[in-house]
Amino acid sequence: MVELKRHGYPRSNGYDAEWVLAGDMGPHPLWLLEDLARDLELRPGMRVLDLGSGKGTTSVFLAREYGVHVWAADLWVDPTEAAAHIAAQGVDGVVTVKAEAHTLPFAHGFFDAIVCIDAYEYFGTADGYLAYITQFLKPGGQLGVATPALRKEIRELGHIPGHIKTLVGWEALAWHTADWWRFQWEITELVEVTAARLQESGWADWLAWSHAVSEYRGTRKGALDMLEADQGEFLTFAILAARKP
Repeated sequence: MVELKRHGYPRSNGYDAEWVLAGDMGPHPLWLLEDLARDLELRPGMRVLDLGSGKGTTSVFLAREYGVHVWAADLWVDPTEAAAHIAAQGVDGVVTVKAEAHTLPFAHGFFDAIVCIDAYEYFGTADGYLAYITQFLKPGGQLGVATPALRKEIRELGHIPGHIKTLVGWEALAWHTADWWRFQWEITELVEVTAARLQESGWADWLAWSHAVSEYRGTRKGALDMLEADQGEFLTFAILAARKP
């Protein structure tokens, strides 16, 4: 049985490792969400959009740990498949929805919070996206994002480091520093940024998760070569939180 406990994530450590690994679609979603949630104010009864929810692992965590009502929206995972993954944990209060990030089927001002774990990099770097997504927040609503990050901007480096380029190619252009994100959000005056930081443990957590997934699957996870070559020089995650005025 794969061991999947990590110092600093007491809530995540309470979840069955086999169930978390069965929902694998990227870096450990619960470690990222537990860290992000420290910069959010989540209270029972809130309406929360879990954007890019995958198989719903993060949606279960939100509903169980914070007592919120969750809409789990994903484009690539069928809602029925996600609902089955969620049901395995016996959690109520999660609605699964098939949705594309630019055409969300919700009323404006519907959510108290929007959370996005390891997905925002696919659509959120566009200059106009913050204006779109914040339409769905109530006044005072919160936006929380955990996204792959680099410790230096590629523009500053002048190139995409080879070990990163080998795995993700030009898509690494969407992996920004926390300072980049802070400026990108603050300059719009659409939100008040309450957190924009790089995870000190991000690379090590990602590496530990990739080893666990490799053991679980019996095959070497593709990210391992990139992470082992990086040794924490460039790769981590950005934790971002903001509030709509």
